This record gives sequence, structure tokens and C-alpha cells, in this order.
Amino acid sequence: MSVKLMKIPGPDHPISVEPSRSHVVVKIAGRTIADTKDALRLKEASYPAVFYIPRKDVDMSMLQRTDHETHCPYKGDASYYSIPAGGERSRNAVWTYETPHDAVSEIKDHLAFYPDRVDAIEEFPIA
Repeated sequence: MSVKLMKIPGPDHPISVEPSRSHVVVKIAGRTIADTKDALRLKEASYPAVFYIPRKDVDMSMLQRTDHETHCPYKGDASYYSIPAGGERSRNAVWTYETPHDAVSEIKDHLAFYPDRVDAIEEFPIA
């Protein structure tokens, strides 16, 4: 049994989660897989910001759960989905923290997409 580290975000590794001010649309293979005005924007340390999209705004029928898992000491255990319509490059293209650590509890019931494993993650201003 391996011990999983749990770390609290702080000045040396800041994490912020806030509502996105954008309409976010994710596309693959000519289809819209996600469309939301309720995305969260997670900014972690020096990494690029990531959109977390509510499950209710994702076409879950286009996703296939995989057995791939990863652990982030700041966010928790991530589960993954592939997008069969995207072919091999879309394997494990989507991740979710089903029981995130308290510091990022807002991302529960949200999904994130690797930009290089989908055709587009589009951002539009909300009018």
C-alpha cells in the first residue's frame, strides 16, 4: 500500500478556483462535447489555467471511463475518461476529481479536458 501525500496550497504553490467569465465550448470530431457558461477556472502555481466544466454541461454519452488514475497531492485522486470519437489521441483526454481535497472542493462534479486531445476548447465572452 502506497502512502499518498496531501499538501495544502500556499504561497509556494498557490491554487485558485473561481467562476469563469467565459462561455466555454469543447469540440471533437465535428461535435460539441461540452458547452457551458458555468465553467470554473483553476489556476495552479505556474501552470496554465484549466477550465473545469460541470458534468451537467458535458455530453457524457461521448465519454468512456478508463481505469487510468493519477494522484495530485494538492487536489486528490483523478479519474479519467477517453473520447472514442477522437481516436487514439483522445485516450484519457478527460479527468475529474470525484472526491477532491477541501482546498479545491468546488471542482467536484466537474470535468477538465486536455487541450491537445480534443479539437478545440473555445472561449467566448458572456454578453
